Amino acid sequence: MKLSHVLAVLVFLLLIGCSGGRPGQEQDLLRMKSSRETKKVIFILVDSLMASSIDEGIAENRLPTFKYLVEHGQYYRDMVSSFPTMSVSIDSSLLTGAYPDVHRVPGLTWYSSQEQRVINYGTGPMEVLRNGIDSTLADALIHLNGKHLNTRIRTIYEELDELGLTSGTINGLIYRGNTEHKLTIPKWIRRTANMAETITVKGPDFLTMGALSNPLIGKKKLKDGLVNKLGFNNGYAIGTLNHLIATDKLPDFLLVYMPDLDQSLHQKGPADLDGVEKVDRQLQQVIRAFGSPEKALREAVIIVAGDSGMTQLLPANKGAVIELPLLLGKENVMRTGESATENNSIILAVNETMAYVYSLEGQRLLEGIASVLRQDPRIDFIAWKAEDWVSVVQGGSGSRLRYKRNGGLTDAYQQSWQVEQDYSVLDLQVNERAGTVAYREYPDAMRRLSAALQSHEGSYLVVTAKPGYELADMSSPRHVEGGGHGSIRRKESLVPLIICGTDLKPDYLRMVDLKPFLLKLLTDVGEEGRMSVKNKRSGGDERVPDGVQ
Repeated sequence: MKLSHVLAVLVFLLLIGCSGGRPGQEQDLLRMKSSRETKKVIFILVDSLMASSIDEGIAENRLPTFKYLVEHGQYYRDMVSSFPTMSVSIDSSLLTGAYPDVHRVPGLTWYSSQEQRVINYGTGPMEVLRNGIDSTLADALIHLNGKHLNTRIRTIYEELDELGLTSGTINGLIYRGNTEHKLTIPKWIRRTANMAETITVKGPDFLTMGALSNPLIGKKKLKDGLVNKLGFNNGYAIGTLNHLIATDKLPDFLLVYMPDLDQSLHQKGPADLDGVEKVDRQLQQVIRAFGSPEKALREAVIIVAGDSGMTQLLPANKGAVIELPLLLGKENVMRTGESATENNSIILAVNETMAYVYSLEGQRLLEGIASVLRQDPRIDFIAWKAEDWVSVVQGGSGSRLRYKRNGGLTDAYQQSWQVEQDYSVLDLQVNERAGTVAYREYPDAMRRLSAALQSHEGSYLVVTAKPGYELADMSSPRHVEGGGHGSIRRKESLVPLIICGTDLKPDYLRMVDLKPFLLKLLTDVGEEGRMSVKNKRSGGDERVPDGVQ
């Protein structure tokens, strides 16, 4: 549900095979090689990978590579993702070490009160068409990294460059760095969208964006044609990674983004293991590129993580789709791609099982909208900010809770809160005598929810759906009987983290805390996790465990 959807729409609009042009080659490989004889860090981000799938697949002997990595590394089943659980927001938290109130990327779609338009990075074909292919491509390719991601905070790529270390990203959605690159837009896209032939962006030393920026042209044949979503696929990502390993050109830090599992689970539901098996085989190829599993973990720190989980959605006849315009009155809601009028004072930005609901009449209208939405028992909760407080009302029951920062209750992340009213609304476990608050169904709920409510300007609600249901605008994609994410519950928020090749551990198991952990891996050269590699890319044959070769 990302940039690949935009490209899929373009493919739909044009005849397959009428490419009419070829992206230009970049010279990333010359500047990328690090002189440091230390372990490289490879971070493989698998979209929608879940711990339950890994555990089930290993138990059924279907995932030999995952089994090897789990048995030879640290395996955590419950790392807390960002919120909303949508890739652009999650990746921004991973690479900046901040939540959306700081990095300023609220979700896959949101309304900019400054620009007075809905920002959409590619939620689905119909919304892309209604918003306009030009604006969607510009937001996804240019503005997301160049303007929307807060320029006052540094990404890990920018920090590593300042430290004299090399870095790279293979198809990462968030890629801002200090090195200039050219994205080359094929002629057939330019015929459909009003875009220049080349776009200058800033990224890490090595940057691929599918066929739009492919530094390996002429060196390795990759799946980057129209039928392969212009390279935004696992095969392209793993093929590029394996080439860097085989040619000894890994940067000090490399992020590899694998999108295919997300698309599979949206269609088949989160219980399906076929897509996870494909990921396992692709990870096996990475291990083989080193020569053996032992050499892989001797020469690199390999980290595999999911970005969000998924919830199984009900069939359409069970009311799986919560049509927000029907609840709020179609005449009151601005249609996708249209401008606001005096009559439509409500704007929707739906991120699957989560949505931002905006009031153009300011704070005065928000509680009225919340009162309407809370009557639907499929709604999990509605939240809004009022000065220093966050108010939360439960769907169906109407139970209320409010909280603010810097109170007498401390959570596991050393964040302090003042909480009033009904703790069950966010399933909080409060021990007033000890002065502690624990999260159960909604991990790190108060920090993540307040971050979403302060992620951008405007008067808006955060609305989430109960398990089995997804929110929708008039042209939103539907995933009935498939999988959905975006919400803040455990199933969509807790993701697996596998760390191999080091004994160092993150301070906290949250996506937002991985950046300082990665920087420590890369800069604490004396630590076991970054010790010098001896006999680099040499040595005899080493036995490969069954299934991992």
